[in-house]
Amino acid sequence: MLQQYGIIAVFLVGGAATAVAALAANWLLRPKKPPEGDKLATYECGLETQGPTWIQFKVSYFLYALVFLLFDVETVFLYPWAVQFQALGLFAFAEMIIFIGILVLGLWYAWKEGALKWL
Repeated sequence: MLQQYGIIAVFLVGGAATAVAALAANWLLRPKKPPEGDKLATYECGLETQGPTWIQFKVSYFLYALVFLLFDVETVFLYPWAVQFQALGLFAFAEMIIFIGILVLGLWYAWKEGALKWL
């Protein structure tokens, strides 16, 4: 049993070492002099910027994106179940009905709170 945890530890250490190596390579290969002049100017599709360059997005966009992400991830769980539907049996069907019911309740709550109103 300890050997199985050892394999997981090797992968965790390997992943962390890869991330640290990438950051170290970035730090070692970066330009040594700070940017100046035109490199500090705001660049917008090859044209001079017009108006303010920093625009704050409304929180409703992020909330809308989160609701989309929730139901997008739902399809990741539904697809394998749909492929193996006949082999899994009635118990898996009941579990999926409960799962979909919880998601429908979440959708109803988001709708009630106005999270799905565009702007």
